[in-house]
Formats: sequence, C-alpha cells, structure tokens
Amino acid sequence: MTEVDNKRQLIIIGGAEDKEGDCQILREFVRRAGGTKANIVIMTAATELPRDVGENYIRVFERLGAESVRIVDTETREDAASSTALEAISNATGIFFTGGDQARITSILKDTEIDAVIHQRFSQGVVVAGTSAGAAVMPDKMIVEGDSQTNPRMEIVEMGPGLGFLPGVVIDQHFSQRGRLGRLITALIQEPAVLGFGIDENTAIVVTDNQIEIVGEGSVTIVDESESTYNNAGEILKDEPLAICGAKLHILPHGYKFNLKTRQAILTSGVVASEAVSETVTVG
Repeated sequence: MTEVDNKRQLIIIGGAEDKEGDCQILREFVRRAGGTKANIVIMTAATELPRDVGENYIRVFERLGAESVRIVDTETREDAASSTALEAISNATGIFFTGGDQARITSILKDTEIDAVIHQRFSQGVVVAGTSAGAAVMPDKMIVEGDSQTNPRMEIVEMGPGLGFLPGVVIDQHFSQRGRLGRLITALIQEPAVLGFGIDENTAIVVTDNQIEIVGEGSVTIVDESESTYNNAGEILKDEPLAICGAKLHILPHGYKFNLKTRQAILTSGVVASEAVSETVTVG
C-alpha cells in the first residue's frame, strides 16, 4: 500500500463544486492525494446513476493530472465484499464519495469489509473526500433528511448513523443556498453534538487532524453549542419551536481556519480570533 501522509485528511464539500473551471476544491483533493501520482477511487454508492456520475469525475480528475482514476460501484452490501473493490481501495491514495442519497451510502457500506478498509486507509493518511451526500456521511451521526428554510423544530430532522470519519459533529451541505440553519440547529439539539458545520455550495472544509481550513467561493457556518446556557428540547412537543440560548456562531470564508480541539476560529493572519486586537480610533 502507498503511504501518503501520517495525518488524517478529509475534504468535506458542500455540493455543486466547480468541475469545469479552475476546480479549486477538486484540485486540492488531487494534490493531497498525490498530484500526478494520485491513485483515486470514486465511490458511487450514493447515486442511482453510478456510471454517469463516476465518469464525470473521472474526466475532471484525469484533466487535473491524476495518474489513475477508477469507479468502485456498490449497489448492494454483497458488492462491498468484492475482492476487486477491496484491492482498489487498498491501493488508493485518494477516496472520493459522490453526491446522491446519504442513506444509500450507509445502508450499503456501513460495517462492511469496504468500510473497514477505507477507515484503515484513512488512519494511514489517505485523503478521504465527499460532496453533498458524500459530505453528510462523514460524522458518526448524520442528517438523513430534513426540511429546509424553516425554524428549528424537533420534527424537521431525521438523524441516523454516519461513517464516523469526523465524530462528534453534525454536517449539513448546500447550506446558504437552501436555508438550512434551522435544521442544523435542530440536528445539534437532537444529537447532541457540540459543533455543527453548514457548508455552502462550491465550498469545502479541509480537515487535517484537529484543524479545519475553509476552501472555495462560499462560507462555512459553524454553530458551537458547547457553552450554550439553555434549550427547551425537554419541554416541548415535536412540532413546537425550539429555543436555544448562548450558542456561538462563526461564519468563515476561504482561507480562515478553525481548531476542533479548542473550538476557536483562526484568522487568515494566523491569529486566533479571540486574541485579535481591535484598534480604537479617537476623533477630536
């Protein structure tokens, strides 16, 4: 097996990433996967059109210079024991989950031989990426489905097991474009996790060990519930509005970073946001 790095690497994409122009996010994936020596496997479990979706990514990754790109299509759990698929993943330097339906990914792959091998390669430093549904499955508990553009209520989100690459958080995608703040907050209260990441389209979080960097044209909305002082989840019926007090909100565009351990934003200058000094201008 080829070793890429001794650090765990994730690229979690909010969906609708650029595939025609500069391809900033997919370019970063290929670079981290080994550049012109990259051996990429495209996981198409989420989609009902694996050949069409997979071949689209093959064209992009080959144009960006990857040495080898192949599709691993798993339509059933039996396919997740395929020796050919297992060998491809064992030799991969980059593993990419496409969009589609996140419930298909977990129902087909979770707790299978392929799942175990992907986690093994991830622990060895191979970069694992996912877009849209492929992003949703990255935590240990994921949003299976939920209503957009509405206020937080317990009834609007269904949670389920994810693949567990980034435990203890909740991830939502297509975030600003579909108005999903209400469902992200609801998911956090349901879980409960302490951090929620809402990732805009054509935007990604690049996770290396405990640090996240934002890449792309949109922003990432981070809800930190670790120091919240109150929520009414235990007092309401499922169709009644949620209340939450004292949660923190960060909105971070391209180039900003976030420390998962300290839960602090890092400015583009490298200064921790809480330590930044504002200049006061006195007039007169």
